[in-house]
Amino acid sequence: MSSSPRIEATAGNSDLVRDALSLARESHRGQIRETGSGEIPFIEHPLAVAERLAEEEFGEEVLTAALLHDVVEHADVELSEVARRYGEEIADLVAALTEDETIERYQDRKEEHRKRVAAAGPEARAIFAADKMANVEVLREAYDIEGEEVDAALPVSLDLKIYVWELDLEMLFNESPGVPLVDRFADEMTGLWGQRAAEARASSC
Repeated sequence: MSSSPRIEATAGNSDLVRDALSLARESHRGQIRETGSGEIPFIEHPLAVAERLAEEEFGEEVLTAALLHDVVEHADVELSEVARRYGEEIADLVAALTEDETIERYQDRKEEHRKRVAAAGPEARAIFAADKMANVEVLREAYDIEGEEVDAALPVSLDLKIYVWELDLEMLFNESPGVPLVDRFADEMTGLWGQRAAEARASSC
């Protein structure tokens, strides 16, 4: 189970974050995510994303959007409901973080989303960076266990996933230079590249 002490503490002092945490838990109840070496409750992901933003001292509106960033895309929550409960500013952030599922091809869907996030402003990009960083962290943990075999459990190939993350990182470097969350995302990617290089060396011996 992921640790989210800052979010739990913030929820104790913020009605907005407390309500978002409740809605996220309710919306993602029973959902799971495939990590590459097993399944985890889906709620661990938005908690991890929000926790990383809390570590960088983002405000309650950004933390609320981070907790809710997957409820439209992956649960039965309408964007209009997010706007009604939390306001247009938070709804706009959630909208920016929601992929367009009508775009079938993975690369095309990710490209459209990347461009939309780039144009959505610094707060949306910060959530995006925390989202990607959390995803890479989970994959790195799986890679430690499975190595290249992690590929078999992923919805797309490991090479393609890493390629898309590299494009995401490039966009963030261009649009949000010097932002700590972007640098932390880059550090996680560097770690993943190192893991793969070490695995390749071991396989060649």
